[in-house]
Amino acid sequence: MKPLKLIALLICSYLSSSAQKVDTLIQMAAYKSYYSYQVKNPLYVTYTLSKGGGDCDRAKFSFKSCGINTADDDDYSGTGYDKGHLANAEDFAYNCELDKETFCYYNCVPQTTKLNRGIWKSWETKVRKLSQSKPVFVIAGAIYSDQLLKEGHTVVKPDYCYKIIVDPPTGKIVYCLLFPNDDSGKVQKLSLAKLKA
Repeated sequence: MKPLKLIALLICSYLSSSAQKVDTLIQMAAYKSYYSYQVKNPLYVTYTLSKGGGDCDRAKFSFKSCGINTADDDDYSGTGYDKGHLANAEDFAYNCELDKETFCYYNCVPQTTKLNRGIWKSWETKVRKLSQSKPVFVIAGAIYSDQLLKEGHTVVKPDYCYKIIVDPPTGKIVYCLLFPNDDSGKVQKLSLAKLKA
């Protein structure tokens, strides 16, 4: 097994050893989604990013279920939560087909507007800029308890989102970031051990 794949497997196994489990792995051209039917969301996604960014117009895309039992527009309607990408659309804007792939519900989680359009977006931009000089391996996910997004529905909203950036040649973790899914606008740079705690 290649070192980078082994690192990703170890990190994701470590993070996912909570009550939720991956029910299905969805392999797309741009990313892999590790999806849980229990929370009706991805637990995490992984992808390699090299020279991200481009000119695709994301306004022409909207979220779809893409063939499996996922959240839908009705689950989000009236909640005040954004559909927050884990594999960021702008990362793949150099190829409109890859960009379109990011608009599947198995690549998004409920995020507060302030998180999604604030500090999460800022870090997406930082990671994309980093990818201009060298490829990076991205693990982006969410940590769930049991709080439903909307009464009478089954989608669970995460308490936290996280992003782990790995340098592929060395396997070194460049960033390990934890974002409260609230309006605080905060991010914590952590060791992997603290992220799990």
